[in-house]
Amino acid sequence: MKTLQNIIKNLKIKALTGDADVEISGVEFDSRKIKDGNMFVATRGLAVDGHSYIPMAIEKGAKAIVCEEVPASLSVVSQRLSVIVVENSAEALGLIACQWYNQPSENLILTGVTGTNGKTTTATLLYEIFRKLGYKAGLISTVCNYIDSKPVPTNYTTPDPLELNALLAEMVAAGCQYAFMEVSSHSVEQHRIAGLHFKGAIFTNLTHDHIDYHLTFENYLKAKKRFFDDLPADAFALTNADDRNGMVMLQNTKAAKYTYSLRTAANFKTKILEHDFNGMLLEINGKEVHVQFIGRFNASNLTDIYGAATLLIGRDKLPVSDIELLQIISALHSVSGRFETIRAPQGYTAIVDYAHTPDALQNVISTINDILQNTGGDLITVVGCGGDRDRSKRPVMAREAVDGSAKAILTSDNPRNEDPQEILNDMLAGLDRGQKQRTLVIADRREAIKTACSFAKKGDVVLIAGKGHEDYQIVKGVKHHFDDREEVKTIISY
Repeated sequence: MKTLQNIIKNLKIKALTGDADVEISGVEFDSRKIKDGNMFVATRGLAVDGHSYIPMAIEKGAKAIVCEEVPASLSVVSQRLSVIVVENSAEALGLIACQWYNQPSENLILTGVTGTNGKTTTATLLYEIFRKLGYKAGLISTVCNYIDSKPVPTNYTTPDPLELNALLAEMVAAGCQYAFMEVSSHSVEQHRIAGLHFKGAIFTNLTHDHIDYHLTFENYLKAKKRFFDDLPADAFALTNADDRNGMVMLQNTKAAKYTYSLRTAANFKTKILEHDFNGMLLEINGKEVHVQFIGRFNASNLTDIYGAATLLIGRDKLPVSDIELLQIISALHSVSGRFETIRAPQGYTAIVDYAHTPDALQNVISTINDILQNTGGDLITVVGCGGDRDRSKRPVMAREAVDGSAKAILTSDNPRNEDPQEILNDMLAGLDRGQKQRTLVIADRREAIKTACSFAKKGDVVLIAGKGHEDYQIVKGVKHHFDDREEVKTIISY
C-alpha cells in the first residue's frame, strides 16, 4: 500500500480533487483488472480510450482516477473518490509505475538499445557478456525476458509501464546489477519508458518500418531521437556512424557521445578480415578476434556490443581487460532465429532469420551471396510479409528477395486478420514480368519451405526469412504453433 500523494509526486498535475493521503492498493490502466482500493489510469490508445471506462473502474472499487479530462458523470460521484487531471495520462502511467515499484531503474545500470534492426542481438549479447563476467544481469527483449538466469515469456519488444517496472523491480530483488533492454519506437511514442533512468543508450540503424503506426519516416526518426534527447548527462550515447541518421541521435543529447563504425573513423572501429559460413575474423580497435557470426550487419552489432561493454566496464572500473572482453565475444553465439544455420545431410545449408524489413532482408541476402561467390551454390529465398502492418514495404520486400536470389518463393508470414492472398498480391505488385517469371507463390508457409528445400542441391543456401525465433503463426486472428526451425529440421530428416 502507498499513499496517493507518494504515487503522484512526480506528475505535472493540472488539478486534484479528493483526498491526497488516501491509501492505494494497486495501479491499473485496464479497467477489467481493477480491484477495491486501486488507482485507475485512463490512457488513450489507438482503438480504445480509457476515459470511457472510468465509470466501470469506479464501480469495481477504484479509489483514485488519473485522467486528461474529467467525465461529466463524475460530478455525482462520492467525495471519497480522488481525481487527478494531467496533460498526458500515458506519460503519467509511466511515472506512476516507476514510483509504485520504488524506482527500480535507479538501482540498476540500465542500458537501452533502439533502432530498426539489431536491437535483440545487441541487448541479448550484452546481457550474456556481463553474466559471463560474473555479474547478475537482466534482459528485456523481443525473444525472451530474463531475471538473471530465470526466463520470463515476452509478448512485446518493450512491455507496458507496469509490467516493465515490475520486471525491473524483480531484477533488483534478485540482486541484478545490470539490465539491458530493447527500446522500440512505439514505447517512446507511447511513454512506456517514461520515468526510467538509463545509464546508456545504443542506436543501431534506421530503415523503413512501422510507417503504418508513425505515418511518416520523419515521425519514426523523431521517436528514436527522443530516447537520446531525454538521456541524463551521466549516461553514454553510442551511435552508428555508418547510418545516415546515426549522428542525428546525438544532436540534442546531454549524454557523453560515442560512435562506432565499419567504414569511417569512430571511437569503436571494426574491419572484416575474413568471412565464411563458420564465422568472421574481425579487427576491433586494432585487435584481431574470430567470432561465430556472419555478415556486415553482425560485425556492426558486435562493434556496438564491444563499445557499450567497454564503456560500462570503464564507467564502473570493473577488473576486466580488453583481451578478456574480446575472448568472451569470440565465444558468443547468434541469438535464436537471427541468421541461425541448419546444415542438411543433403549438403545444403538452411538459414532462418528474423529479417522482416527490406533493409534487413537485403543485408542477409547480400551476406549470403558474398560467401557463395567464393564457395559456389545458389540462394533460394522464402519470405512473406505480416498482415495488419505497413503495406508499403511489401513490394520492396518482394523485389529484394527476387533480385538477390536464384529462386524466390513468396509465402505467408503472420497474416493476422488479412487475407494471405491479398498480402501476396501486394508483394507481387512490386515485381515486373521478368521478376515474376523467377518467382513462385505458395501461400502455405510449410509447403513453401518444403518446396525450397526440394530445390536445394549441394552447396546451395535456403534462406527462410521473416519470423526467426517466432514459434507461432497468426491466421485469421488465431495463433497456431509454427516454427520455421522445426519445419526445416523435420524436412531434412526425411
